[in-house]
Amino acid sequence: MSVFGKRYGEVLLVHVGDTGPQATVYNTYPLNDCPDELWTKLDAQALAAEHQAVAALLNGPRYWLMSRIEKEGGTETERKTFGGIEMLRQATVALSSMNPSPYSVNRVDRKAAFVYDAGSPVFELADGEGRTWIMQTYSQTVDPDLTLGDLADLAPRLTLPAGWSYRTRTLEQPLRVDTTTEQASVLQDDFANSYSLLA
Repeated sequence: MSVFGKRYGEVLLVHVGDTGPQATVYNTYPLNDCPDELWTKLDAQALAAEHQAVAALLNGPRYWLMSRIEKEGGTETERKTFGGIEMLRQATVALSSMNPSPYSVNRVDRKAAFVYDAGSPVFELADGEGRTWIMQTYSQTVDPDLTLGDLADLAPRLTLPAGWSYRTRTLEQPLRVDTTTEQASVLQDDFANSYSLLA
């Protein structure tokens, strides 16, 4: 079953260790679609206090852009409930700062592979070093009205670093982003849309 276009939300519980801030990521998928009536009532400060974290970050609503997620463990991983929304622990993130700026890279230990089927639209950043970053999710955090249909024409709305570009294409063959055995490099654009580095 394709996850393309499926809605979800995340709560990140942040703790500070010897190597800096690290977030444990809890995700609503596939338990529920991050119901708006509960999501909009979440209080980040209260969640941080409840879970003995230095901060709680609310990440969503978001929408998947890959076709499938391959991950061992499935729904058997640790569960928590935040404001009535049940979530699964899915990853840990070494944050570049407590408030990462757009286009700054975070390292994510998610032990997953994202598969984009042939015929899928993909939205990509090319950075100044010639590397490609593929959009994995789009977000309504910054622009609540952002839709899938807006992504093809997003380039003029982005404030890209010098030497970077944004492009869209349709895949002629499947594309796999495999970070099952290594950390993923992930960044966000001005609208908090998330991208993974293609190896």
